[in-house]
Parts: sequence; structure tokens; C-alpha cells
Amino acid sequence: MKDFFSKLLNGMSIGIVVALIPNALLGEILKLLIPHFPSLQNLLDITVYVMSLLPVIIGVMVGVSFKLSPIQTASIGIAAMIGSGAIIKTADGLFTLNGIGTTLNIGITSALAVIFVKILGDKMREYAILVIPTATILVPGMIGYAILPLVRGGSGLVGNGVAFLMQLQPVFMGAAIAVVFCVLILSPFSTVGVATVIMLSGIGAGAANLGIVAAGVGLAIASYKANSLGTALAHVLGSPKIQMRNFLMKPKIAFPMMITAAVLGGLAGVLNIQGTPYSAGFGLSGLVGPLNYIKLADGGWSIENIAIMLGTFLILPIALNIGLIYVFSRRLKLLKADDYKLNFD
Repeated sequence: MKDFFSKLLNGMSIGIVVALIPNALLGEILKLLIPHFPSLQNLLDITVYVMSLLPVIIGVMVGVSFKLSPIQTASIGIAAMIGSGAIIKTADGLFTLNGIGTTLNIGITSALAVIFVKILGDKMREYAILVIPTATILVPGMIGYAILPLVRGGSGLVGNGVAFLMQLQPVFMGAAIAVVFCVLILSPFSTVGVATVIMLSGIGAGAANLGIVAAGVGLAIASYKANSLGTALAHVLGSPKIQMRNFLMKPKIAFPMMITAAVLGGLAGVLNIQGTPYSAGFGLSGLVGPLNYIKLADGGWSIENIAIMLGTFLILPIALNIGLIYVFSRRLKLLKADDYKLNFD
């Protein structure tokens, strides 16, 4: 069972990074350039479209992780798309892409699809191309489609919990929300989904961004010895969610990042660092978090605001994580580099 979930989470982690990194790297930069170079709008649209392919990519990567046949792997991608909720039918009868879907349900549907195709196994060898894709749609795909409202309801409950934290005093609220989002970004839940469901804004959104920054920067620092430099940077430029498998197997790997998140979130309350419902789930990815802080801060690109931005989104996350990782790994002997090892082969 442990091996099953390890492969499932590994496939999900790879799929998430592959689908989200193009927009994370180019999105905000393109938005700044498009007013001067309108033709770049097409490239921005393509990166958004690629993000909407997340369910299919996750399904395919899960199939690859389980070393399934090409037909089985493609069928899991189809099932994952059906269960994602990323495609909606409009009143005019048109099918449109609706974001990246519900990540948790994508994982559940992919797991069901893997079990299903494994049960079929070689029984349909001669008719695999005819039976497996269709049967995967009818059974795991439709099960995923049926439970989608329930899984979305679970995400709503998480959102309600975050909404409750909004009632706390700003410093305590910021610290609590930052820790919650530090954990959420390492889970199958969508941080963007939770933030937009409750329309998280103001200091709460700023703290959420800093919680994700704490996770991304800390995991990049902690993992660079066990992985390549490019993979380490992917935690910051892409998403810390690539550590989802390792975190769910060993939650202790996030202890330094959670403490860093609490400190940064508290500072969001002190320094009035704000965000929007649509920026709260990104952190440093695409520079969404820091750029939105500057946009919302009184004075805009003033020296003071730039100093606060650099301090809270870059300098402090690096310094705090380095110190805490040293304590947890060298002094307390609770962590080691291999805990953060990622296998993308």
C-alpha cells in the first residue's frame, strides 16, 4: 500500500510541475511586456491553456510511475480529466476549460483508474485498444465525476477553517494562515482553489503568499544536496508541491518551513502585506505574490515598499530557513538530505 501511494504521489508531483512551470516562469513577465508587445498575448494564452491540461498530464505521469502500457497510461489520463472538473459545458452547449480542476479529485480518480486497469491486466490483451479506454471512462472516470462535488465540499471545509482564522488579531491571523498555506501547498489540495472559494484578500492573502514562500524557499535550500540545482529551483519558480510525496510520507520535513511561515505571516500583520484572492495561492511562483504586494501597497514602488518586499519575500525566508534547517538536521538530527530526494527518472 505504501508503495502504491508513493508512486501515485510521485506521478502527481511530476505532473503538477510540468503543467504549471511554463506559466509560473513566463506569466507575470509576459503581463508586463504585453502592453508594449501585444503579440505576446498568444504565448500567455498558451501557457494558461497548458495549465488546464494538468489533469491529463497528472494521469499520464501516474501511469508512467506505475510502468503501465501506453494504452493503460493514456486511459488514466482520460479518466483523470473526467474527474477533474476542469471541463464545463456552457448553456450554449460549448465545452470550455475551467482552470486546472480539483487536484485532490484528480489524484483519487487516477488511483481508481490504476487499480482498474491493473485488474483488467492482460485479460483484454487482444482487445485492449477497444476495451480499456472505454471501460476506464465508464468505471473510474465516471466514479471520479460522481464524487467531484463531495471532494469540492471537502475543499470548502478547509476554506471555512481559513475563513475562521480571519477573525483573529492581524498578527496571529497572519501567522496561522501562513502555516496553513505552507501545509496546503504540500498537500493534494489547491491553494488557489481554497483562496478563491473564500475570496481570501488583504493581510490574509499576503500571509498565505508568505506561507507558500516559506515552503518553496525552505524546500529549495533543504533539497539541493539531494537533487540537482534545477530541481531545487523548481520549488521556488514552480511549486513546492513537487515535495508532496515526501511530505505526506514524512511530514517532519516541513517543520523548518512551518516555523518560518509563522514568523513571516506574523510580519504580514505587522507590515500590512496584502494580496488578492487570485494571488494568495502562488507565493514566489511567477513573482505573483511580491508583485501583488507592491501593487496594493500605499506608495507603490517606493524604496520602503521594495525593502519590505525583498525582506519578507526573499531575505528573511532564506535566512530563517537556513538557520532552522541547520537546527533540525545538525542539532536535533531529525532531518537529512535524502528526506527531500525526488525521483524524476
